[in-house]
Parts: sequence; structure tokens; C-alpha cells
Amino acid sequence: MKITKSMSTARKAKSAAGPLLAVDGDSFAHRAYHGLPKTIRMRGGKAGGAIVGFANYLIRFVTEFHPRAVIVGWDTLEVPTYRHRAFPAYQSGRHFDREILEQLRLLPDFVTACGFAIGKAPGYEADDFLAAAAASEERRKGMVIVASGDRDTFQLASERTTIVYPEKAGVLARIDPAEVVARYRVLPEQVPDFIALRGDPSDKLPGAKGVGAIGAAGLLLQYGTLERALKDGKFAGQADALRLYRRIATMDSKAPLPPLRNQTPKWAEAAELARDWELNALAERLEKLAEA
Repeated sequence: MKITKSMSTARKAKSAAGPLLAVDGDSFAHRAYHGLPKTIRMRGGKAGGAIVGFANYLIRFVTEFHPRAVIVGWDTLEVPTYRHRAFPAYQSGRHFDREILEQLRLLPDFVTACGFAIGKAPGYEADDFLAAAAASEERRKGMVIVASGDRDTFQLASERTTIVYPEKAGVLARIDPAEVVARYRVLPEQVPDFIALRGDPSDKLPGAKGVGAIGAAGLLLQYGTLERALKDGKFAGQADALRLYRRIATMDSKAPLPPLRNQTPKWAEAAELARDWELNALAERLEKLAEA
């Protein structure tokens, strides 16, 4: 995969200690599931493409960025979050194939076998753990790489946090604050306001009536925040709904984190697990990493 460079902080991230790497597990598992042949099978003839594809992403990130530690965030699909309770239409209509669900249950075991941390708890989404990890690492003056295919994570971009975002043809774009402005004409901290105004079809957030991306960016350029626009009388009939959309679009940086001490990848243990699953090509790749 080719990686485009669009930021100065990417160079800073390669400090002596290495950055903290925070990965959206669900995002890359789904991308792998839909991007690789369904003929990839593991023990018992079960689907293994999402596991192999996710593992390839994870290996790529670790070998590219040399992180001091890795945390992979996961959704808890069986338990609704406050977002679902506050807005029942949130993410409604989504259907996941049984085979991806089976692999999502196994993937945290693979991450643990690699020696990396897991972020998963009832009531939280994978994104929340990315936000919490980034906030925690920034407080200790460290650098952060957030890997996600969800553009909501652009709100985390800062001088210390870079978003690695997959685009077409295997390209991974690096998103810093300047790139957020170039793409959306808003600052990273304005992204939740922007989503609330523009809407987000993938999450079933309708946004403000008659306001698209250009209108949302223009309003934020004028007012700075959604709240200031509302206090000026804009969208009087939709104020409560728009505040709710903004809350939904804001990642929860208080999600409970495991300890994020420095880690050494345990590629040999991950290879053993891949062998047990009869994902032999993946096991061979991991074994070579362990030998190196």
C-alpha cells in the first residue's frame, strides 16, 4: 500500500519512543471482509478473509510506524450505546453477514496474541477508544497515529495526532489539521459541529434542513461553533435535534482504556494462533516477522 504524505507532524511522530498507534478494528475488519475473496477459509471451512486482511493492515501499520504501543478499538455490537438510546434511528438498517460477525468475535484474540491492547466495553464504540487513547497520549506529550476508515476521526487531528485514512487503490492518506481544512474548510475541533449541520447518511443523522457540506462550512466560518449559530437564532425549530447530532458525532475521550505501556510485538505467538486457525499463509508471514 502506498502512503501519501500531506503533513509535517508525520515526521515528528517518528520520535525515539515511537508513537502510540490506535486502530479502528471494526473499520479495517469490514474493509478487509469486503475487499478480499470469500474463498479464504480457516479451520472448519469457516470464513477467514477478514482476519487475514485485518492482520495485513495491522502488520503494515506496525512495521511502517514502529509504535511504542498499539491499541485496537472495537464496537460492542450486542449492547446499544448512549447514541442509539438518544437517537433510535442512529445507524439503523445496518445488516452484517454472519461470516463477518464470526470473525469479529475472533479478531480481538488475534490482537491480544500479537501483544497489543484491546479497547472494548459495553456502551462504547471503537472510535471512542481512539479518542481516549489520543487524549491520553497527548497529555503525556507523546505522538499518536490513529488508523481508521471513518472520517469522523478527523476531529482528532492535531499537532500530535495524525489520522491514517484508507483511500482508493490501497492508498493511505495522512490527515493533519491542515488537511482537514483543505478537505472540509473547517478545523478538526469543528468536525462534530460540521457533521451535525451537514448530516451523516451512513449514521442516519439528517443534519440541518437545507444545509449541505458547503453551507455547514460557511456557517462555521461565520459563527465558529454550532452553539453560537443557534444562540443567534439559526435553526430555532431544530436546535435540540442539532445539539443531539453534535453529541452523537463527538467521540467520547473518557472511554475506559487499558494500560498503554510500551509493547514488543509477539509475532511468534500470533503465528501460533494463525496456525491453529489453519491460516497458514498468514502464519508464515508472522513467523518471518518473528525471525526478523
